[in-house]
Amino acid sequence: MVPDQRIQEHPAASAEWLRAARTARALSVGTLVWLGAESTLGLAAGLAAHSVALIGWGLSALVEAVASLIVVWRFTGARTLSPSAESTARKAVAVSFWLLAPYLVLHVAHDLDAGHRAAPSVLGIVVTTFSLVSMPVLGVAKRRLGARLASAATSGEGTQNLICAAMAAGVLAGLWLNTVGWWWVDPLVAVVLAAVAVREGRRAWHGHDCCH
Repeated sequence: MVPDQRIQEHPAASAEWLRAARTARALSVGTLVWLGAESTLGLAAGLAAHSVALIGWGLSALVEAVASLIVVWRFTGARTLSPSAESTARKAVAVSFWLLAPYLVLHVAHDLDAGHRAAPSVLGIVVTTFSLVSMPVLGVAKRRLGARLASAATSGEGTQNLICAAMAAGVLAGLWLNTVGWWWVDPLVAVVLAAVAVREGRRAWHGHDCCH
C-alpha cells in the first residue's frame, strides 16, 4: 500500500508524510526560481560569448523547469493525497525527460553541422559552477523524498537536477578542454546525457524511480 493510500485510511498518522510532501513542493518552488535565473544568465552569457554550448544549456533549464512545475502541481491542494494525481505527475515527468533527450541530440547535431565550439565566458563559468555545486544537493534530497513519499514524480525531478549538474560539468569541461583541442567532449557528454534521459524517462513512466 502506497503512503497516500495509508493517509486516506489513517489521517492521524499522516503528519510525517505531509511534512515530506510540503518539503518536496518547497524544494520544487525553489528550483523553479533558480532555473529561471539559470536560464536567463546562461542565455545572457552565451549570447555575449557567442557560445552555443552556453545558450543550449540555458534553454535546457526551461525544459527541466517543467518537472519542477509538475511536482508543485502534484503536491498542491487536494492533489496532495490523490493517487491519480501521482500517476499523472509521474507520467508527465517521464514526458519531460523525453523532451530533454531529443533537445540535447538536436543541439549537438546543430553544433557539429555549424562547426560551433564552446567559448569561454566568466559569467557562464560562474553560473554553471553554481549549478554544478547546488543541483546535486537538490537532486539527492528530492530522490530521498521521492522514496519516502513513494513518488516517482519527485524522484524523477531529482534525477533531472542531477542531469542538470552533469550538463553543467560538461559545459565547464567543454569550455576548458576546447582550449587544448578536445572540442568533442561537450557534444559527447550531451549525447550520453540524452541516453540517460531516455532511460530515466522510461523508469519514471513505469514508477521505478521511487524505489531507487
